[in-house]
Amino acid sequence: MLISSTVNSLRISTIILGFSNLSVVIVGGVLLFLVFPGCDLQRITIPVAVVSLAAAFKIFAMFKSGIAQKATAFSILDSPLDSSAVDSINRLRRRLRYRTWLWWSRFALVMTLLQVSTASYLVFNVAKFISHDGTSSECQPGTTSNDNKWKTKLLISFVIAVFTIPLIHIFVGPAVLRWRSFYQTQDDVWKAHYQEVFDHGIREALCCLGRVKYMRVSKEDEVYSVARLLGDLVAYRASGTGHLELLAGLALLQRHSESPKSHDGLVEAPRETIQEAFAFHEFAEAAYTGPLLDFGRHTVFFPCAWLYRQGILAPWTRNRRPSLSGDNWWRGHAAAFLKYTNLPPEALRCGRVCQEKCEAAYFVVVLHHLRSVVISVRGTETPEDLITDGLGRECLLSREDLDGLINSSHICPDVKRSVESSFPHYGHSGIVEAARDLYVQLEGNLANKESKSSSGVLSSLLGAGCECDGYSLRIVGHSLGGAIAALLGLRLYHQFPSLHVYAYGPLPCVDLVIAEACSEFVTSVVHNNEFSARLSVGSVLRLRAAAIVALAHDSKTDTALIFRLARQFLFVSKNQRERIEVADPSELHSAAETVDELDHIVYVG
Repeated sequence: MLISSTVNSLRISTIILGFSNLSVVIVGGVLLFLVFPGCDLQRITIPVAVVSLAAAFKIFAMFKSGIAQKATAFSILDSPLDSSAVDSINRLRRRLRYRTWLWWSRFALVMTLLQVSTASYLVFNVAKFISHDGTSSECQPGTTSNDNKWKTKLLISFVIAVFTIPLIHIFVGPAVLRWRSFYQTQDDVWKAHYQEVFDHGIREALCCLGRVKYMRVSKEDEVYSVARLLGDLVAYRASGTGHLELLAGLALLQRHSESPKSHDGLVEAPRETIQEAFAFHEFAEAAYTGPLLDFGRHTVFFPCAWLYRQGILAPWTRNRRPSLSGDNWWRGHAAAFLKYTNLPPEALRCGRVCQEKCEAAYFVVVLHHLRSVVISVRGTETPEDLITDGLGRECLLSREDLDGLINSSHICPDVKRSVESSFPHYGHSGIVEAARDLYVQLEGNLANKESKSSSGVLSSLLGAGCECDGYSLRIVGHSLGGAIAALLGLRLYHQFPSLHVYAYGPLPCVDLVIAEACSEFVTSVVHNNEFSARLSVGSVLRLRAAAIVALAHDSKTDTALIFRLARQFLFVSKNQRERIEVADPSELHSAAETVDELDHIVYVG
C-alpha cells in the first residue's frame, strides 16, 4: 500500500527521466561489452563508461531526493501553520527535513551538470571516431565494418539521448514527487510549504550578500515573518491554480482593463507645495549613498561613478567630512551625500548609514539659506531594507505613534475626533518599527513626556534660542524612506508644528483615516502608475483573486493559451499591451463582481 501511494505520487517527468537514465545505463553497457568491446580506451570506452556511471548516480540521487521529499511533505502535514501544536521542536524538524530534501535535489542537479559535461566529452570523441569511419586505427580489426552501420547508428542515438535527458531535467525542476498528491487542497499546508521555500530562499540570498548570521538562526525572526507572509500570498495553489495560470490571469486583466484617465475627485496640490516638493527631492535621492543610485544612471561604469562620489579620489579631505554612524573609514557616504546635494561639510550634522533590521538610514542637514532643517530618510538599498519592506503585516498604532494628530493644537478638532473615534488604527509593521527607532535616534526615548526640554538632535537645533530657532522642519524620503518619513512626521508634528513631510512614491503604511487626517502636513508624490505606492498585502490579495476569477471566466482558456498569456505578461512591452483590444468587457465586469467573494471565501488568511 505504501509503495502504491508513492508510485501514484510520482511526477510523469520523473518516470520518464528515470526510465531514460536506466536506458542510458543499459545501452551504455551494451556498447561497452557487446558492440565496441575492443575500441581504443580513450576514444569510446572511457566516455561511454563515464556517461553511464553519471546516469546511474542520477537515478540514485532521484531516489534519495524522492525519499527526502516525502519525509518533508509528511513533516509539514503533521505541523501546519495554524496548529497550536507547532512548537520550536516541530519547526526545527520541519526545517531540517526540508534542508535534507534541498541537499539531495541539489546533488541531483550536480549530477545533471555532470551528465551535460560528460555528454559533451562523449560527443567530441564520437565525432572523431565517426570521422575515421570506425577503422582499425580506432578499434581492433573486425569490431566495426561497413556492414555494421547499425552499430554507428546506435552510438549516435546513444549520444543524442545522453545529451537530451539532462537538459529536460533542468526544465522540469528538482521535485521527484507531486506536492499536490500530499497537500491536495489544504490551504494551511500549502502556506506552510511555501513558508519553508521562502524562508530558505531568503536566508540563502542574505548569506550570499554577506549576512551569514541569518543562516544560523533556528527560532522565529524577521526572515521567518517575511517568509510566512509570502507563503500566505502563494496560497492560491490550494485551489489547484498553478503559477503559470496566475500569470495568465494577470495577462487577461491587462487585456481587459484600462488605466483610469480622469482625475475627477482629486484635489490639486497647491503650487507652492509642488515647487517645494521639487526643491527637496534631491535630498531624498542623495540619501542613496550606496551603488544603487549610480547603477541606475551609469549601468556599465557605475563602480567608477560610485567610488568618485564616495570621495575615494580625495582621501585628504576625510577629516573635513562629518562622521556618520556606520560610515566607512574615509567617510565616503557623507562625501557622497554632500557631493550630490552640493553642500559644504558643515551642513551635514549627523546621520546613520549602516543599520540593522527595522532601522532606517538617515541624514540631518541644516540649510541656512532656506531656513530649514531637512531629515532625509533613505529608501530600499540594503538587504535589511528589503526585510523591513517584507514585514508587511499590519500592527497597531499606539497613541504615541499618532501624537502629532491627537495632541497637536494645529489639527482641526473634527480631524482629531475622527482619529479618536476610529481607534484602533493599523500600520505596516516593519515601517512602524523603523519609524519608532528613528524617533529614538533623533529625539531620544523621553521618559517624561510632559517635559518640554530634550537632548535630542532636533530639539538641540530647533529649540528656543538654539541655532535653528524659527526654522522649518522638512522630512523627505523615497519609497520605503518616504513611508518611514510619514510615520515619523505623525509623531513629531506635535513638537514641531512647522514640519512638513514630502514622501516620493511611498509604500502604503497607514489606514485611510490616518492618511486623510495627516494630509495637511504630509504630501505624497506618486509618478503615474508607480506600483510601489500601491503595493500592500491587501492589494496583492485582491489582484490575485481578480486574476484567478478572470482566468476562470474565460471559456477559451486552455493549456496553450495559458503559456501564451503568461509569456505575454512577462515579456510584452507596455506599448504592445495598450494595443490589445478588449475581447468581451462584460466578462471582466461579471468577474470583478465576484472578486471580493473569492478573496474572502477561498483565500481567507
